[in-house]
Amino acid sequence: MGIEIEVLNGDASWRLAEPLFNAVWPPQVLAQLPWADIVFAHPDLRVLVQNEAEEVLCHVGLYRRQIIWNGHKIRAGGIGGVLTREDSRRRGYASIALNAAIQTLKDEGSTPFAMLFCEPRTAPFYVGRGWKPYDGEVYAECVEATALELAIVPDLIACHGQTIYHQATEANYLGHPLRCTLQIGEAAIIAERLGITTISDFRPADMAANGQAAPLVPMLDFCLFRHATKNRLLLNLGGIANITALPAGCDVDGVLAFDTGPANMVIDACMKRLYNKRLDDQGATAAKGRILTAIVKQLLQSPYFETPPPKSCGREEYGEAFVTRFIALCEQADARKQDIIATATAFTAETILDAYRRFCWPHLGQLAPLARATELYAAGGGAHNATLMGHLTEGFSALGIKVTTTEAAGLAVEAKEAAAFALLGWLTWHGLPGNVPSATGASRPMILGKVSLA
Repeated sequence: MGIEIEVLNGDASWRLAEPLFNAVWPPQVLAQLPWADIVFAHPDLRVLVQNEAEEVLCHVGLYRRQIIWNGHKIRAGGIGGVLTREDSRRRGYASIALNAAIQTLKDEGSTPFAMLFCEPRTAPFYVGRGWKPYDGEVYAECVEATALELAIVPDLIACHGQTIYHQATEANYLGHPLRCTLQIGEAAIIAERLGITTISDFRPADMAANGQAAPLVPMLDFCLFRHATKNRLLLNLGGIANITALPAGCDVDGVLAFDTGPANMVIDACMKRLYNKRLDDQGATAAKGRILTAIVKQLLQSPYFETPPPKSCGREEYGEAFVTRFIALCEQADARKQDIIATATAFTAETILDAYRRFCWPHLGQLAPLARATELYAAGGGAHNATLMGHLTEGFSALGIKVTTTEAAGLAVEAKEAAAFALLGWLTWHGLPGNVPSATGASRPMILGKVSLA
């Protein structure tokens, strides 16, 4: 029997792949799994192995993402959704499809490495084909390479790991309320390979104290940016935007921090759907569009924005379902593609400004009424979006607040989270708490993380 291998657009080819998914994961089986309620994004590309009747025998999903690695922006490939029809297994189709996926990444020439996601029971299959388990070895190699590049010998390593799942609020699981968080990257391997004590798994301790285990960056904000006579605002523009408010002269109990809503998440998703691009580089597309102010005002009526902190949000609120509804609203208003991006960008800026007016301004006024000034420092990938930063600068300037980035304070906008967890590791090693209860909702300060001795 002849076969054909095709590499197709992920969204457009779903109709071809869907029968195979339903056969391997029937809806009634899928509904019983712990992750059944998660809506997974379509891959950017699909590798399909088809027979002469054009039936899909095997599927491999291919993802491309821009990430920060050792302080540098690089493109990473993700491979997942490896499925083979039951009557076509053990014929080498999965290996053929995987090789085609890997070759596709190589041909692009801009993706230095890829990660493959699989169930634990299938891991030996991939290990036997040269894949290296993501269990700490990769982190150890990166720390070693960085130490050689900088000619330093680290005394301590802090490794947050890669978040696989984070459920901050209780959900029913097998009849019991459950909150959980999972980060991978085995610290014991890092400590053994490098001979350096490693601290990891920072979030569960805060969750054990009834906190949401996020955000954890406010401790860095407090230690580096608090000022005796000035209020400081620290804004992180990742997928989700979060803000830390530091009243002048505050102690740690005076810190206010929470998620304001989407930052890059909605903008990036719209760019992917409308332009098949990863992001709006420098905000150039948004700058060409018209803002649909009526839609921005309508979306600001969401109950999340009036909910007081501590609070957090994510893809559950601003993922694919929200983006579908958002684009539909814009199209009903006869929006062009660039108008949709402009409106998504303005919506992000307005949610941040709204959060400041609702919660940060009263907080700063109550704890620091005599502060000489208020300054805002932005970080994260969104700090490179000139249109978004322009909206924020205009809006905050009208409130008498100077807007800049953490670069002005000597901290690269991409490096803030790395610096935060280096600090949290140091605090743990010295027996000091690293969470900010007023930010996470924890009942008390907690020493975070687990120690793997070298």
